[in-house]
Amino acid sequence: MAHPETSPSPGTPQQSGLARQWHHIPPVPVQVSPLFTWPLKPLNYVKWVADRWFALAENSILVLVALISWHWFQPSLDVAKTLEPGWIAQMYVRNFVLLLIVAGGLHLYFYTFRRQDRDLQYDVRELKAPSRAFTFKNQVHDNMFWSLGSGVAFWTAYEVLMIWAMANGYAPLLGWATNPVWFVVLLFLTPVWISFHFYWIHRLIHWPPLYKAVHALHHRNTNVGPWSGLSMHPGEHLLFFSSILIHFVIPAHPIHILFHMQHQALTAATSHTGFEGLVVKDKSRLALGTFHHQMHHRYFECNYGNLEVPWDKWFGSFHDGTDASHAKFQERRRKLAAKERS
Repeated sequence: MAHPETSPSPGTPQQSGLARQWHHIPPVPVQVSPLFTWPLKPLNYVKWVADRWFALAENSILVLVALISWHWFQPSLDVAKTLEPGWIAQMYVRNFVLLLIVAGGLHLYFYTFRRQDRDLQYDVRELKAPSRAFTFKNQVHDNMFWSLGSGVAFWTAYEVLMIWAMANGYAPLLGWATNPVWFVVLLFLTPVWISFHFYWIHRLIHWPPLYKAVHALHHRNTNVGPWSGLSMHPGEHLLFFSSILIHFVIPAHPIHILFHMQHQALTAATSHTGFEGLVVKDKSRLALGTFHHQMHHRYFECNYGNLEVPWDKWFGSFHDGTDASHAKFQERRRKLAAKERS
């Protein structure tokens, strides 16, 4: 399954190497989690964790969102023992509003009002409209349709399943009072598990028959915006959110379920923002879109996972953003194309 590389935007300065294809490239090589590097460097790992959990970062923000959701916008387990439209609709509306705030807010800030202009934007090509590649002939409208329609529906359905199962004893329940240490550790491990699951699901749907039937819809977005992250075929949503099913085996609290699902859904929006970070007073204050995944949308056959667990490095599909890595990627893609032709 070969895909053409897109050309740099008109007017892009004629630079050598990979820089010709991008408006902004962050410091490279892109680094994976130091937990999986050798020799181990404990201080690097402490910094990695601190940057993601003890500062203004996605993980720390999402823990707060999960706590707020649980205390004020989530039906109790007693209510959830019986499947009823009322409490299910309450969860659906909450999730719909959350995605509207996050993806919609980022889109308005970065693309409608251009509050950051092009600062830290990876690819300055406009999001496509009109374009025959997209439903409604418009990239943003297409992305919103699939995200708010199928995306929120599957997100909510998996949450409802797990909360109902916990309420009825079909899924093991973890309480804060019984094991506070594991309660906290499980939050830290959740993004690692999501990373593990995402890589293998993502590789599966890049298998040509599944790619054509399912994943091609997401890859209409060779350039991405916040609404692109959860813009997927229903079959991909079914697989994407299935990582939560591990809690039929691993005990958890509803807070873990909310954090897990909100992490998957809302970081899909932030990671596809198209900007490296949110700039305030000439300094990047909040990390957003990853160049690692931005390259996947342009080049397709690289960076299937994310940086928490470096499966791509282990299986030879990692693109670290350097010219040397890009040369290796191009050679690998030539071999793949030759194999497909034979």
